[in-house]
Amino acid sequence: MAKESMKAREVKRQKLVDRFAEKRAKLKAEGDYEGLQKLPKNASPVRLHNRCKLTGRPKGYIRQFGVSRITFREMAANGLIPGVKKASW
Repeated sequence: MAKESMKAREVKRQKLVDRFAEKRAKLKAEGDYEGLQKLPKNASPVRLHNRCKLTGRPKGYIRQFGVSRITFREMAANGLIPGVKKASW
């Protein structure tokens, strides 16, 4: 499980990205790169990192479900994800 501070940091970055998205788009359209540099670094969407919604694990993230591979496997085995079952042939 990820540290709570790491999860909180990602949430904080996401809020900054959302807050400055419109201003960032406007500055990019105008070609005002000096104005872009004055924005906070964490307002850049490139700095976001996908994390598991349940555990906060940063690696092995499955975008379609929003969880890590380990959490996905546990949930699928318990039947918590509709339409997903363990393959057997």
